[in-house]
Amino acid sequence: MSVRVEAVPCLSDNYLWLLKDGPTGAVAVCDPGEAAPAIAAVEEAGGRLDLILLTHHHGDHVAGVAELKARFPAARVVGAAMDAHRLPKLDQSVAEGDSVAFGAARAGVLHLPGHTSGHIAFHFAPDHILLCGDIVFALGCGRPLEDGGTEQLYASLRRIARLPPNTRLCCGHEYTESNARFALSIDPENKALRAEAEAAGALRAAGRPTVPTTLAQEMAANPFLRARDLEEFRARREAKNHFR
Repeated sequence: MSVRVEAVPCLSDNYLWLLKDGPTGAVAVCDPGEAAPAIAAVEEAGGRLDLILLTHHHGDHVAGVAELKARFPAARVVGAAMDAHRLPKLDQSVAEGDSVAFGAARAGVLHLPGHTSGHIAFHFAPDHILLCGDIVFALGCGRPLEDGGTEQLYASLRRIARLPPNTRLCCGHEYTESNARFALSIDPENKALRAEAEAAGALRAAGRPTVPTTLAQEMAANPFLRARDLEEFRARREAKNHFR
């Protein structure tokens, strides 16, 4: 494994992700929704920024790009070609099946629509890292916001479910405790779910992130990845929309 990844809190409940390639010292950030925490993390990592990865166009994932690019002009901005019109200016436009060079590593690009139609993820397969934006969360999943989103989201989650179980899911928000409350309302006897909920509470009480989670954990506990079919997924997603 050559790529290390770290969650960096930003805004009210977002995470941007700081990545460092061990052999080369290359540094990347993914989904910088706010510039100041990203700049601080990059400076702490040595003051070098090579790459800015964007999973989708929402402001809480891209608002820091312009300031980051001004501070670190050599950094390449990479995002989905189909969303280039609603992303910050891209240096590299990518689509399903493309790859992105990062130091000695490469990230495969997965088109995972559902939250938005152009949502992508970056998969560092040898390092078991999936930068998954707002498609899947610890004990939850994204809200479908565009036409056909529910069906697309279900298909994207089925695709994620086929990745290796030790894949680390580096998602965009700290939603685990609220997701756990919903999950327990529909699957209260799930021991893996109860354990994950308790662990999340302890981590948050200590001021620590609950992510990344692993695909193995989520396959055992996440009600959306555990939905038996599209209809059950749709019902659960709709119920979550109205859960308080």
